[in-house]
Amino acid sequence: MQITLVHWVYLISVVVILGIMLTRRDIVIPCIVGIAIIGFVLTGNMVDSFTGTFNAMVYAGKDLFNVILLITCIVAMSKVIEDIGANELMVRPFIGTINSPGKAFWIMGFVMLIASWLFWPSPATALVGIVFLPVALKAGLPAIGAAMAMNLFGHGIGLSSDYVIQGAPTITAQAAGVNTSDVIIRGIPLVLVMSITTVVIAYFVLRKDMVADKIIKPQTNTIYFKQDVSIDNISRFGAVIVPLTFLADIIIMLFYGLNGDSATALIGGSTVGVLILLSVIKYKNEALEKVIAYLKDGFTFAFQIFGPVIPIAAFFYLGELAPITAVFGNVLPTGSMGILSDVGLAVSRSIPINKPIAAACEVLVGGITGLDGSGFSGMSLAGSVARIFGTAIKGDVGVLAALGQVGAIWVGGGTIIPWAVVPVAAIAGVKPIDLVKRNFLPVMIGLIVTTVTAMFLV
Repeated sequence: MQITLVHWVYLISVVVILGIMLTRRDIVIPCIVGIAIIGFVLTGNMVDSFTGTFNAMVYAGKDLFNVILLITCIVAMSKVIEDIGANELMVRPFIGTINSPGKAFWIMGFVMLIASWLFWPSPATALVGIVFLPVALKAGLPAIGAAMAMNLFGHGIGLSSDYVIQGAPTITAQAAGVNTSDVIIRGIPLVLVMSITTVVIAYFVLRKDMVADKIIKPQTNTIYFKQDVSIDNISRFGAVIVPLTFLADIIIMLFYGLNGDSATALIGGSTVGVLILLSVIKYKNEALEKVIAYLKDGFTFAFQIFGPVIPIAAFFYLGELAPITAVFGNVLPTGSMGILSDVGLAVSRSIPINKPIAAACEVLVGGITGLDGSGFSGMSLAGSVARIFGTAIKGDVGVLAALGQVGAIWVGGGTIIPWAVVPVAAIAGVKPIDLVKRNFLPVMIGLIVTTVTAMFLV
């Protein structure tokens, strides 16, 4: 595959954007300018460049809307259970157990991991966040710490291993020409090394900053619990119906095998049902207006979070074939698999191969293809490259495929891409870019240590 001017422009734009991100500045303007420049390079027409910039954001908005709507529903329901005092009753059973920031981080993380294995991270975020976040904050864990726990354990460990649903290893194994079990079993040491290294470093850096008062402590009394709300039968009913609804969702997911978008839709729909039910019981004739007010609050919150994310996502989506074709038409060279995939393939073919280089290139290819924010989009290429490298060096294809899967998921699935962490950030009430900054160094160190480990296992 020939690397053309648009590939270089896109890569240079990515480097500039990541550099600005590391300086802790916002990257919305660079992303929008990057889309416009890419559009002009592809079409040679300034008008098409401007219209393409808008259409790219429309494409990203459509792709992200299901998550926006889920956050809207969750926030709306959270406000009604807060107004009736049900949230305080819901968290009481956990307060005795989760009574310190450390316990809050690890318990929340492991619950998120199990839920992610069963239902995938996006629906698991809603399930875990609505119950455990207030408890974690009350125990003294900052909101950014709770977001890190849910994100690293769910979108990192849970999605990169995927031992229950096995969607990720199946895709990788098919492209690599090996059995799914080979990727799972060979990948266990890599998943363990990546998980332990990343999470332990992230936790101790968080604790260090907490001790140094570099993180604002949560004001749980004023933010999550209203002091003037009296506990009555409606509060008790709400405290029972909310967890029962989510428990029913879990049973339905297991019984019908729902995961991913289907599981997210189930949680979103049942959340709206609870919102309406509690509003009718609490406000009676005023319920029609109150539900609208709650949904408005939910949408306001969701779009405050997603406003800066959509143009950023729009830029990185253009790294894949389908989005760039939908926005600008069939403008890439014949045979192109998308800008990021082309670059990843070119890297794999242009470097002399031995075991250390094969491992380094494998995780690099996985990471590059994960920059579009969808870890799954790059796993087929990571699997294919693993087969090429493994055959060339007479090494273990399963290990290389698992390594590529880890790189693609941890980068794009994701923990260090702003729009990939939005669901967790929104539930925790933190900025996506702040969560990415917290995750970046631990994840990078984890990937390096995991790659070195893979060099000895290949």
